[in-house]
Amino acid sequence: MITLNHYLIVSSALFALGLAGIIVRRNILVIYMCLEMMLSAANLALVAFSRFRVTDGLPDYSAQALVFFTITVAAAEVAVGLAIIVALYRSKQSVDVESVTKMQG
Repeated sequence: MITLNHYLIVSSALFALGLAGIIVRRNILVIYMCLEMMLSAANLALVAFSRFRVTDGLPDYSAQALVFFTITVAAAEVAVGLAIIVALYRSKQSVDVESVTKMQG
């Protein structure tokens, strides 16, 4: 039987991997993917809490409506974020964080 704890362990592991990727890596694209992984971990936790909260014999799906909103915002974030990364790559010819933090010439 899969319980809420199982979902939360997977969610926390995904979040920790994403956080470690942000701290360790220097590639902008990898950092961006790690941010998306952290957002997915938060969505998984929301869905798990929503599924295991039972009211009147039925699951409470109110948190899943919030997940649809966050997925919509994440889709817009992907479009804008990738456009910024492409623009930075065209100007700097690199996706290394160190080259982007130095905004001179």
